Amino acid sequence: MTREQERRLGSGRAHAKVIVFGEHAVVYGAPAIAAPVPELAVHVSATRSPSESGCRVTFSEVEPGAGTSALREPADAGLQTLVSNTLRAFGIGDCGIDLVVDCPIPPARGLGSSAACGRAVAVALADLFDRELDAQTGFDLVQSAERVAHGTPSGVDTAATASTVPILFRDGVAAPLSIGPETVFVVADSGTSSSTKDSVSRLRRRFEREPAEQRRFVTAITDITRSALTDIECGDVRGLGTKMTENHWLLGDLGLSTAHLDHLVQVALQAGACGAKVTGGGSGGCLLAVAEGPERAAEVAVRLGRGGAVATWTMSHASRSMEYRGSRI
Repeated sequence: MTREQERRLGSGRAHAKVIVFGEHAVVYGAPAIAAPVPELAVHVSATRSPSESGCRVTFSEVEPGAGTSALREPADAGLQTLVSNTLRAFGIGDCGIDLVVDCPIPPARGLGSSAACGRAVAVALADLFDRELDAQTGFDLVQSAERVAHGTPSGVDTAATASTVPILFRDGVAAPLSIGPETVFVVADSGTSSSTKDSVSRLRRRFEREPAEQRRFVTAITDITRSALTDIECGDVRGLGTKMTENHWLLGDLGLSTAHLDHLVQVALQAGACGAKVTGGGSGGCLLAVAEGPERAAEVAVRLGRGGAVATWTMSHASRSMEYRGSRI
């Protein structure tokens, strides 16, 4: 390794995501709507290490908490796979890689932390080795890490953490969506971890026993999501919110909510949110609420904090540029 290679630094960035509609049903072919959370951005630096092979991953926690390292283990294992696959895709032989991952996304909360870390690492490696990373290759590489972390990922997390705008995702195809300025989302962390892999496996076993229940669930979520697309196109925040709450109770009927999340839904609605639901894997994790305008959203965030959420984030996608590079994924 030359001195220039030793000094070279690659950097990459990605962000969290939320599922607005369609979690769990998307695994069975239903459409899903997801949105990026740019306020929660992952930054990765990649350098060559003196060792001839292997990858060392260091998570630089912004606010480390009890058990955080253990929750990062699936992502770490996935990143090892991603690095190997990325070097192979770039035509680079075995070499040592050091990664420093600065990830403020709380793990095991349904916010796509593993996919965001994977995306940022792939971008950092492309920068380190001065390679182009097209949309399809980037998607495939991150999916290889997601399969290690989650088993059978639908791909929606991988697509959403790479997109600058909300997306409609179905059957491996992502399309950008435009959301109006009065539609403001509030994300609230319940403080309880959630394993998407466990939730997906548990639900699959249930559906194997009750295939009719699977059909009813997938049909209902598909209808809600399609109807929500009309609300988005028309700027109907109240209609969108009503369908989010309906989606929440459908997930709750399958055991994918908790008493605390149900409580936070009621807190959000009483604070003036147009709707609220669990987002991501469920059985813990985060709540997503939607409010009409930034002032109402700010009030909802405050009330959720008082009601037991350990952290909140608000976001509007109206000013985001439509830069998503669509591809068959």
